Amino acid sequence: MSEQIAEAVRLSPSELRTLFLFESLEDDQLAWLSENGYCQTWSGGQSVYNEGEPATCFFILLSGTLSMHRRVENTEVETARTNQRGVYAGATQSFVKGLAEQPYWASVRAVTDCDFWVIAAMEFGEKFREWFPMAVHLLEGMTVGFRSSQAIIGQRERLLSLGRLSAGLTHELNNPAAAAVRATASLRERVSKMRGKLAHLATADVDPKALVALTDLQEAAVEKMAKAEKLTPMEVGEAEDQLSDWLDDHGLDDAWDLAPTLVAAGVDTDWLDEVAESVPATLLADALHWVTYALETEQLMLEIEDSTHRISALVGAAKQYSQMDRAAHQDIDVRDGLNSTLVMFKHKINESGKITLVKDYDESLPMIPAHPAELNQVWTNLIDNAIHAMPDGGTLTIRTSQDDGWVLVEICDTGIGIPEEMQQKIFEPFFTTKPVGEGTGLGLDISYRVITQRHGGDLRVRSHPGDTRFQVRLPLTEPPSFG
Repeated sequence: MSEQIAEAVRLSPSELRTLFLFESLEDDQLAWLSENGYCQTWSGGQSVYNEGEPATCFFILLSGTLSMHRRVENTEVETARTNQRGVYAGATQSFVKGLAEQPYWASVRAVTDCDFWVIAAMEFGEKFREWFPMAVHLLEGMTVGFRSSQAIIGQRERLLSLGRLSAGLTHELNNPAAAAVRATASLRERVSKMRGKLAHLATADVDPKALVALTDLQEAAVEKMAKAEKLTPMEVGEAEDQLSDWLDDHGLDDAWDLAPTLVAAGVDTDWLDEVAESVPATLLADALHWVTYALETEQLMLEIEDSTHRISALVGAAKQYSQMDRAAHQDIDVRDGLNSTLVMFKHKINESGKITLVKDYDESLPMIPAHPAELNQVWTNLIDNAIHAMPDGGTLTIRTSQDDGWVLVEICDTGIGIPEEMQQKIFEPFFTTKPVGEGTGLGLDISYRVITQRHGGDLRVRSHPGDTRFQVRLPLTEPPSFG
């Protein structure tokens, strides 16, 4: 290997000076770099180095396009792609003592044929510390301190976001789940009573033909219930009064209990007359109770079906939000991510009863290449901020459109607004307008980096009292240096 390096092509000091990283170095420093560094070529598709391998070299791109990847659980995620001459990778913090013994924190691949200038990390780090001792001390302190605080607060930001969404999702899941539990308990009681009435009818002196006719009437009532028109409260009251009078006239003591179920099923007095003609008068009460229990059973099963469908829809929205079992990078419809995020916030939006949600979607939006899970984190941050900005209520508007070759997503609120002097600072790390203890100051910083660095897009804010708009622009096609 040392022989290969000795025979490798080297860059002259003047050529090294054309790289922005070295443009201000002294001649003797450039001479040392020229002597100790060398050029190497990787073919398109070839790995330059892999995450987890010992960080032995520092690389500077001379030509071609590279891509950088990180492993997240069992998935490899592309974090960057660039063809900018002079960008560097590998042992980028070789000035920190002992870093050469640390692994590469990411993988780099040559997308096209790539030429790199390469130097051994250990030698480069030692010379860097010799040339710039004060800068090294400052950089070491800043690097370690910033990494530590950003890791701690970034983790807290993600946990807080997850906690807010989990609370809302739990509340939304609890409603249909509780309804299903109540309906199941009632269903068990009704089925038990229905079995009792059926047993009583079966042991009574009832003409089998009459029992068959009664069963047919029951089936007809169930079919009628499925097609029953929704009545107004006044119409429901009048119908219940009519059925109650009929039931009272025919000797049923609990007309008040039976009438609501029969009305909900679309039953009228003509149908009750048919039942009365099908069974002996002595068994009319048992027959009507049996039929009513069957109708209640059907209604309860419909309620359980509706509840389970709601639970399934919520789980589907949560899965869409988290992008479980999906590729990290894919073509998406941004409206899907917005809708799944809004489901997560449904409880928070409805909690106060003062926030009106308006969805103004352009139905002709095309699919765009993106990292959907990361975009959902952006929508979470922006929507949560919009809700927080309207403590006394207002209108939350989610708007999508096409804007001169971009997909434009606007998260708008009618809240208090952001002062003009703060609008240029809100995307900075750790800057927050929220009270102490309520914000980490990383939400918008994370959002900005996801949109600009991960998607090649743009994130801006336009704000004055009563109208604040966070505008996200995403490219219709994948830029060559992103992915």
